[in-house]
Amino acid sequence: MFIPYGRQSINEQDIEAVVNVLKSDYLTTGPKIAEFERKVADYTGAKYAVAIANGTAALHAACYAAGIGEGDEVITTPITFAASSNCVLYCGGTPVFADINPETYNISSVDIERKITSKTKAIIAVHFTGQPCEMDQIHEIADKHNLIVIEDGAHALGAVYKGKRVGTLSDMTTFSFHPVKHITTGEGGMILTDNPKLYERLKLFRTHGITREENLLTKNDGPWYYEQRDLGFNYRITDIQCALGTSQMDRLPGFLEKRKKIAEQYNEAFAGNNQIQLPYQKEGCDNAWHLYVIRVKNGNRKEVFEKLRAAGIGVNVHYIPVYQHPYYRSHGYAQVVCPNAEEYYKECISLPMYPDLKEEEQEYVIKKVLEYVR
Repeated sequence: MFIPYGRQSINEQDIEAVVNVLKSDYLTTGPKIAEFERKVADYTGAKYAVAIANGTAALHAACYAAGIGEGDEVITTPITFAASSNCVLYCGGTPVFADINPETYNISSVDIERKITSKTKAIIAVHFTGQPCEMDQIHEIADKHNLIVIEDGAHALGAVYKGKRVGTLSDMTTFSFHPVKHITTGEGGMILTDNPKLYERLKLFRTHGITREENLLTKNDGPWYYEQRDLGFNYRITDIQCALGTSQMDRLPGFLEKRKKIAEQYNEAFAGNNQIQLPYQKEGCDNAWHLYVIRVKNGNRKEVFEKLRAAGIGVNVHYIPVYQHPYYRSHGYAQVVCPNAEEYYKECISLPMYPDLKEEEQEYVIKKVLEYVR
């Protein structure tokens, strides 16, 4: 038996949706892409959605649309997957790491303020584990310094901040549809925005910088005519993937409910163990529970991790502070220190969290965690 930390949930409805596309005329650049975009936009309340190849491509596109370039600094968190800062490098900008809030593990608005310089152009706020960042404070800082706010919502589809779903709070919000996320398209991502100009730039970037839209053309030689307006990428997503995503969106409320129930059961089981720090939940936020992270306070995180893996439990660590990776250390980040992030990294373990986790499997995980963390 092996229990992963996360996995997809695929049912017959999902399979049928994909098979129908395989039998259709369009495998890519067809009607399912717009259908999926509309489904996610309507769910979140956003005006525009751009489906794209993956979550990293979504971040890259958002930085491009924001105009990030050489000499620009973008503040983000070190406790995230490397894509949240790599996307800045792709555009020629410079990531700047602000420390995390020691309670929520999200980026600290106080440290964001400290890291702002005359070169700062944007903030990438990552809703780590599915808990929304302190967006009111972040927007206050952004408004004060005229900064763009991009939300990395890879963990947060379905999360709510003060009554509003993530996807409607900032200039742009990105999502990932990797198999361990709330819904999956295999690989895939999306950017949401309410800004029509950003929307047009995102669409252009996804398709080599090429457009066929008449209102964007400088001339028109005939119905075949198209123009490359900028240097974009082939970041298109397929109808096959979008059919799966559209079907998965119908199941999202059930997925979120199950994740919340799993988190509640973990909380109840570990509440009496003073060597386990439970995830803190900020008031006014509805967590989407992409991850359930505990902190092992007895100094034996590595030993506990190895024992759980040996017991068939696929625990993981999210994340190594990005600036500690060899690439970053050799490119100017060797002296960066974020004390809260580094302390968190020494103690964190992600436990299995996905909708198809069986009750007996969770009971086994709980039993083993309590056996090893004393």
